[in-house]
Amino acid sequence: MSPPPSARPEPNKRAKRVVNEAQTTARYKKRYSIFLWLQEMAGMKIAFTGITALLLASAAVAGSPDSSFYKNAAEGGMSEVELGQLAQQKAANPSVKDFGAMMVKDHSAANDKLKALAASKQVSLPDSPSMMQKASKTKLNMMSGESFDKSYVKGMIDDHKQDIKEFQKEASEGKDPDARAFASATLPTLQMHLEKIQAIAAAAGIKD
Repeated sequence: MSPPPSARPEPNKRAKRVVNEAQTTARYKKRYSIFLWLQEMAGMKIAFTGITALLLASAAVAGSPDSSFYKNAAEGGMSEVELGQLAQQKAANPSVKDFGAMMVKDHSAANDKLKALAASKQVSLPDSPSMMQKASKTKLNMMSGESFDKSYVKGMIDDHKQDIKEFQKEASEGKDPDARAFASATLPTLQMHLEKIQAIAAAAGIKD
């Protein structure tokens, strides 16, 4: 027996429902496609931003041809001050204590000049010595008396020999005229420090 006409869905309603479902599916597909496109664009923007940052960083380095000198000089200067303060506290030999005080005074002045020069050129300087220099300080801090004096004096001789080489190279080959001038002006002080610490080593029988 056939169902009464009122119980059967009308063909027009069924067709309309199918059309509505198809339209809804199409809308969702379109929205999903737009979502995927936005994700892709966002990824491209992030990649572009990263590339731009790298290019700007490269340009900054290219604009500071002597940036490695600035960095090494700043780290070395701060290390000399910290080790000089340590020598004033822990050295047994009065001459070593006096040398430590001279390191604090002279290198603090040089550090201030370097900071001002770097700031005028928008060159960023480290705010502490290098990891190796920190390790040397930690090692020295565990010593006292004559063992401290011997290690500190030998370290100062090695440090100043290396510093003089770096400053001589910058003074003669540096690209930045102001950095060259700073290196040239600081060299006599470094050479005087080396002569002084070598004299202390000779008087104390310390071989470098």
